Amino acid sequence: MSTSLSSLKPIVRLFLTARRRGLLLGAALSATTVSAGIALLGLSGWFITATGIAGLSAATIATFDIFMPSAGIRLLALGRTASRYGERLATHDATLSVLAALRERLFRGWAAPGAARELARRPARLLFRLTGDIDALDSLYLRVLVPAGVAIVAAFATSVALGLMDRLFGLAAGSVLLVAGLGIPLFAGRRATKHARRRTHGIEAIRARTIDLVAGQTDLLMAGRLDAQRTAIADADHYAAAADDRLNRIEAGITIGLGFTATALLTGALLAVAALAHGGAVSPPVAVLGILIAFAAVEPFGALRLGAMELGRTLVAARRIAPRLSADDEELHHSAAPLPGFALRLSRVSAGHDTETPVLHNIDLDLQLGERLALVGTSGAGKSTLLSLLAAEMRASQGSVECLDATLLTQRTELFQDSLRGNLLLASPDAPDTALREALAAAGLLQDVAALPRGLDTPLGEGGMGLSGGQSRRLALARLFLRDTPLWLLDEPTEGLDGATARDVIRRLVEKANGRSLVIATHIRREAAIADAIAVMEDGRITEVSRRGETAFEKALNRLRPD
Repeated sequence: MSTSLSSLKPIVRLFLTARRRGLLLGAALSATTVSAGIALLGLSGWFITATGIAGLSAATIATFDIFMPSAGIRLLALGRTASRYGERLATHDATLSVLAALRERLFRGWAAPGAARELARRPARLLFRLTGDIDALDSLYLRVLVPAGVAIVAAFATSVALGLMDRLFGLAAGSVLLVAGLGIPLFAGRRATKHARRRTHGIEAIRARTIDLVAGQTDLLMAGRLDAQRTAIADADHYAAAADDRLNRIEAGITIGLGFTATALLTGALLAVAALAHGGAVSPPVAVLGILIAFAAVEPFGALRLGAMELGRTLVAARRIAPRLSADDEELHHSAAPLPGFALRLSRVSAGHDTETPVLHNIDLDLQLGERLALVGTSGAGKSTLLSLLAAEMRASQGSVECLDATLLTQRTELFQDSLRGNLLLASPDAPDTALREALAAAGLLQDVAALPRGLDTPLGEGGMGLSGGQSRRLALARLFLRDTPLWLLDEPTEGLDGATARDVIRRLVEKANGRSLVIATHIRREAAIADAIAVMEDGRITEVSRRGETAFEKALNRLRPD
């Protein structure tokens, strides 16, 4: 439990850093709402009782002031309504703003070296972090921190108000409220943590297994595992349902416990005020005031019921998110700039997705500004890993990496279910339509886009559905052209395209890359032929570097797959 609570520190720190004023304002308005409600009930009871007693005598009714109490009741009623409205606006606006910032920060953290690979390997689980886990954190402020703070304020205010009637009475009432009112939800919250964790894991398993079923149903059917996958989903559902049942029982226990607390406090208040009134220490209207204040003081603690049930879910979410928030900002890695005149310099670099088993070994490589380098070698030689290292998608486990800002064009064309304009603006969010059309023209796609009824506003399906393979590659190429970086990293840019389209893409790349440095990982002669140097890779090592005009350069070209 202590470890889980320590995980809340970076979350609370982020809340206070992002919207401190809004959060404090919401808490203050919430306390004002509860205090006004308690005062309203107590004053109303006092007023009704005092009015009834005053009406028994003509002398007292003539002197009884009904205007001040009734004005106070109206003021408290209007103030309670206004503060409740303001509290909802302030607390929800602040919470949603903080959660939006948290989502962005968390996603940026997964774009750091190494984390992006984890996101690609486990998209369903990490998507749950961005949705379910972050959504769970809204309970931290709205259902845990604010209700607990308001309940404590209400207990002290009640203790002071009743203490004005009798010191022992106020101390006893405040002690009951703090011990039982906070103790019962805290005890239940500790018991609920395990079941909330199980429920969270069950729901996560349901989502992940359902995604696997939908995305891999063909493979599951061919392997005869379709029924087994459905059974696995049902098992996860039963697991989550069992945890839900336990949580419902604990919640019922909280309700019963708080009900007994309210009954005991009200009974004690009745006996106390009866004794005080009998002894003449308080008048009957004040006695009613004390009873109603004690009765209303229990209400804020009822809000802790939901907080206790959400505490376990919140702690689970915080424990899983906190390590990424606590990570040093330096994880958003940027390579050191190389010496003037160089696009990149690698010295005895080793790297890999798992630091214990590096893919690259003792890489030494230099590339001057404006030069083009082709990385060739068999599949698995480490070409794509080297490009990922240069693109700052991973860290080197040893050695020195100096590289200019780079843009990576991967083998896969990553397009999204959005308009053509939206997919282009990913590369340059502020680019005007004229720049988008220039990039499309440079990529040889402008005529195709102009022929579409909606032009740049044409919607694409998931993964760029609606475009052919060649058009998708040209759109990715246009996005590359919009990135004004001095170094372009290309991973088999024309793989899968027909010869004519591939040659046209290469020609446009060469024209647009004038003055830029290129690193191309390739198996194809037409892609390597534009290079000024060829580096041959084997088993994660560069075994040979040759330059244009050398015999080794021509031999390396001749070993590649023809156009």
